[in-house]
Amino acid sequence: MTKRMIAFIACCLGIAVAHAQYPSKPIKLIVPYPPGGATDVIGRVLAQRLTTALGQSVVVDNRGGAGGNIGADAVAKAAPDGYTVLMGAITSHSIMATLEKGTIRYDLEKDLIPVAVVAAVPLVWVVHPSLPVKDMKEFVAYAKANPGKLTYASSGAGAPQRMCAELFRGMTKADMTHVPYKGSGPAMTDLVGGQVNTMCETVPASLQLIKAGKLRALGVTTATRISMLPDVATTAEQGMPGYEVQSMFGVLVPAGTPKPIVDRLNAELQKILATPQAQAQLLEQGAYAVLTTPDQAAARLKQEIGMWEKVIKDAGIKAD
Repeated sequence: MTKRMIAFIACCLGIAVAHAQYPSKPIKLIVPYPPGGATDVIGRVLAQRLTTALGQSVVVDNRGGAGGNIGADAVAKAAPDGYTVLMGAITSHSIMATLEKGTIRYDLEKDLIPVAVVAAVPLVWVVHPSLPVKDMKEFVAYAKANPGKLTYASSGAGAPQRMCAELFRGMTKADMTHVPYKGSGPAMTDLVGGQVNTMCETVPASLQLIKAGKLRALGVTTATRISMLPDVATTAEQGMPGYEVQSMFGVLVPAGTPKPIVDRLNAELQKILATPQAQAQLLEQGAYAVLTTPDQAAARLKQEIGMWEKVIKDAGIKAD
């Protein structure tokens, strides 16, 4: 046996031992948004439970800015050793992959590996109560009978809420006027005040206003009905098959991260997300736990990128 072969075998054994001992030091979980938002809250729930499961501290590191691109870029360029992990907003990152393709410095599909999709926040179509529609079928009919009359709010050019509305417009050919806002708060305030007619918004942001009768829910954009709004039919139930939009969240690592590390992280995340305690914690924040394999997560990421690329191009949407 040559020295080169001995060195190669020793190297392989060293790598195998390192993988078997993973993790042997604290893990940094980068949240690419400021504290307090959905991505941050989901990340902190998982970080706390992963710390126990892995026997090493999982420390949340908020790196907000540029619509999540600064934090995502930091992970994409980190060492692929499993010690720098991204708590990503998969839907938002997928939108930005097309919307800001010329400015972001990483490739979402090439530079990052999805470990798991971990949570989903559902969206719901809401209207001001003065609008004479009770469900999505009536809404579509009203929009088509009144071209250019309806106004729809959004929380920003690249927000899932905007994309939800644009996907609706593309499917129904409804002629509505977009009114952009800087965030969901101002948009919802004007919707409640009647300055705009409608919006596709996350359920957590609109739930209390729906319950108070200040907004009317027409349909949830999920595959099945949800526990937070059990009496509200899905858009599919109302004659819109394939119209499914949720704000998806997931854990990703740098490309090149060894498969045993990806598999270990995925296995622990699946165990955590299968527990009623973790599911309840997430639901308190309006998020439903999701369990996926790495392959399923990669497929979902690819689907999101492709879907939003088409919507953006068809609608001619530009970055703010």
